[in-house]
Amino acid sequence: MLVITDVCLCEFTDHGHCGVIKGNAVDNDSTCELLARMALSHAQAGADIVAPSDMMDGRIKHIREALEENGFKDVAIMSYAAKYASAFYGPFRDAAESAPAFGDRRGYQMDPGNGNQAMAEIALDIEEGADIVMVKPALAYMDVIYRATQRFDCPIAAYNVSGEYMMVKTSAAAGLSDEEATMMEVLTSLKRAGADILITYFAKDVAKKLQQ
Repeated sequence: MLVITDVCLCEFTDHGHCGVIKGNAVDNDSTCELLARMALSHAQAGADIVAPSDMMDGRIKHIREALEENGFKDVAIMSYAAKYASAFYGPFRDAAESAPAFGDRRGYQMDPGNGNQAMAEIALDIEEGADIVMVKPALAYMDVIYRATQRFDCPIAAYNVSGEYMMVKTSAAAGLSDEEATMMEVLTSLKRAGADILITYFAKDVAKKLQQ
């Protein structure tokens, strides 16, 4: 089994933001130092891949240096490189009780209207040592996935997030659509857009379907 761990501070803070707060803002540099320590602890525990989801600038470089300096050069980094400030995270935030206590995450997550920034962020993360880069959410950002596959010689992951999953589930529960057919169409479209890796709440269901 391949073990991938999420690297972020939001589950460990009372304010729910992804980093250290100084004043009313996230302090990027001190957060990167803690993320590197967290990633190293995950590698020491046996993680095969660490996946920083925080969107701090420069955190891939910090993590890569921490891993290599401590003998974990073969532990891969899957970067949440193009993570948008999206409305599609709602169901997860409700379940995990992870909504920020104040403000929002637009200061460090990406503007949904800006595709060029995604290309710049992906390029920087690859330069700093990312082995896999991710686009999140997936369904509303297939253009970003496609552009990334055309530009970068690197595995591209697409995160089919909770809101996208719940749209299919609630539509099927209301008798408005065929859940399995819709699931397969959504995931096929992400693969057609160029995603090498699909991260989805449908993982078990689609695995069973493909085995059939």
